[in-house]
Amino acid sequence: MASPIELGAHLAPSPRQRSVQCPAAGAKKVRATERKGTARSSPGHRPQGRLTGRITVLLAVLSIGFLSSAALAEKPNEIDRRTLDQGLAELGSNLEGLPETAKAKTDAAICFKALGWMLRHEEWARKTAVRDALNIIRIGNERIKRLQAGEPAVPLKPGKHVLAYQSAVDESLQPYAVSLPEGWRPGESKRWPLHLVLHGRSNDMNEVSFFASHDGKPPVKDSNWIQLDVYGRGNNAYRWVGETDVFEALADVKKRFLIDERRIALWGFSMGGAGAWHLGLQHPDLWSSVGAGAGFVDFYDYQGISEGLPEIQHTMLKIYDSKDYALNLYNVPVITYGGEFDKQLAASLAMLDAARSVEVPLSLLIGPGMGHKFDDASLKTFMAFLTAHNEKGRPEFPGRRALKFHTYTLKFNKCDWLRIEEQHEPYVDSEINSTYADGMLQVETHNVRALAVARGVADFVSIEVLPKVALAEAAGGQLPDVYFVQEKNGQKENNGWRMLSYDESLAFIDNEHAHKRHGLQGPIDDAFTQPFLIVRGSGTPWNANIDRWAHSERNRVATEWDQWFRGQLRVVDDSALDEKDISSRNLVLFGDPGSNAVIAKVIDNLPLKWTKETITIGGKMYPAGDHVPVLIFPNPLNPSKYVVLNSGPTVKADEYRKSNAWFFPRLGDAAVLKVDASGATPVWSTIMNSDWEIEK
Repeated sequence: MASPIELGAHLAPSPRQRSVQCPAAGAKKVRATERKGTARSSPGHRPQGRLTGRITVLLAVLSIGFLSSAALAEKPNEIDRRTLDQGLAELGSNLEGLPETAKAKTDAAICFKALGWMLRHEEWARKTAVRDALNIIRIGNERIKRLQAGEPAVPLKPGKHVLAYQSAVDESLQPYAVSLPEGWRPGESKRWPLHLVLHGRSNDMNEVSFFASHDGKPPVKDSNWIQLDVYGRGNNAYRWVGETDVFEALADVKKRFLIDERRIALWGFSMGGAGAWHLGLQHPDLWSSVGAGAGFVDFYDYQGISEGLPEIQHTMLKIYDSKDYALNLYNVPVITYGGEFDKQLAASLAMLDAARSVEVPLSLLIGPGMGHKFDDASLKTFMAFLTAHNEKGRPEFPGRRALKFHTYTLKFNKCDWLRIEEQHEPYVDSEINSTYADGMLQVETHNVRALAVARGVADFVSIEVLPKVALAEAAGGQLPDVYFVQEKNGQKENNGWRMLSYDESLAFIDNEHAHKRHGLQGPIDDAFTQPFLIVRGSGTPWNANIDRWAHSERNRVATEWDQWFRGQLRVVDDSALDEKDISSRNLVLFGDPGSNAVIAKVIDNLPLKWTKETITIGGKMYPAGDHVPVLIFPNPLNPSKYVVLNSGPTVKADEYRKSNAWFFPRLGDAAVLKVDASGATPVWSTIMNSDWEIEK
């Protein structure tokens, strides 16, 4: 599976070209050549937020044993294995000896993490895997020696460097690569444009192979930008915590380098193209332009499935099926590419049809004679498109007042000066259209219950037929945004819309009624894109059968998180949970009200009734002896965070091994599972409404 990660816009163009263009006002033609081209949390350990402590625990975890995997391309011999094990132990010991004040200690510790995960999961699919693993020991020791000498672990200069950050989600170390152009100099005041690049799927994708692909390589040829290649926690199409990785890596780059935030281009190929589609269209105000090469845009067509999924799962596809977000092409320039003989050209053509149906621009390149890769001339044109828009940059605030913004979930709720704060119905298309003339901003909405408008975007604003509001004076002029809500029983002449006063705005921001909002909209899987903590019960369970299942399920989640999302769960006993945990993290509770004291504490404020004999939820009753509830809900102990009952990410290991198009939620916001000797089977599931209510 080819990925044009290191290729730039320096390749020679073809003199013979043809164009494919979605018609839109002011859209430029883009041409394509006709020439054929060639633990820390292990049980009992509490997270302390200290890197040294994590290394100690990782050493203990890595000594437990090594898991096997299929398709070993180059398994190390006995001598190499002994060298690798000793090298890992040496790296861990040397890291523990470093002072906490050592700068960018993460950049050395990532070598230890990379090697440890590779050994533990027996990841030898790459032909050069053993050599790469031995090399990571050398790189790690060199970085440690620099830290011991009081120098940065990585001396930054033009070229490619693999750096790392500590994720807020699970405190794991995650790598990324940065390419500094020949003109870059440390300490300069220039703000650089950025290319954010998403890699394709690969069977040998792990931290060690990521190092081997990037670290020490020359900079992208002829680039006049800094390039960020994200790891994305492996092969998950930049969904869920993989999406979080993109933004955490970007934030770390912004801390270390001067980046012009108006000039960030997003692009990728294959799985990276799929990621560019959804990140580009669901966050359209972040990018100067987007390039999506050969990436899937929906589930059914890509997987060749004609029979519909169960209703809840079908609805959940609205979160990441990019084809449903085509209207947002209006807000960011996008170019897409497909080889003439690549089945993934169908995705680009589907997006072109979707763009035409809503009359928004999209530039399409087709590589004549090509399969699943770029031809030279098309790649040059593709990169030239990104470079041209990067040089121009996004307009400064207030920018474009005319928007066409579309979403199905409050997870993706923002575009420039606008935020959709609440929906009438979750996972039903919500849309904003705005026009501007003579200082007046006119906004039309669909399936929007509350929205926020940046105060400085215009002199006046009117939401549908609501009389115009002077933005500078609205709500006392004391907040950066002006809030509007649509009430079902509001004034008919205003379509129910009204502006909130200053005090009402403060109450709205506090979300005292715990409505679904951005970051608090579900489904269950969303809890694991943010900092979370596993809370296990230490009491006497009501039912031994359910307790055994909960223990097994927690272990399964830990194993799969470790392998597929490249981190370790943070676990704490219910008796050790403190206020800091409650205030800063989503709480994932395993057990029942008898075994888990935190479940017992919050159960009366959750939308179910759970006794020793029965579970009542959604107007239905189930025997508690062989059924268990799973759900996500605003935490009654801290309604700004989630509480989750008895669930990790709802995608299981067998789906991880399929195409990453299968990374969609299976259970919505709440479900009941029947537990037997073969495992647990959903017998009921639902999506709660915008007030976090289960509708019967």
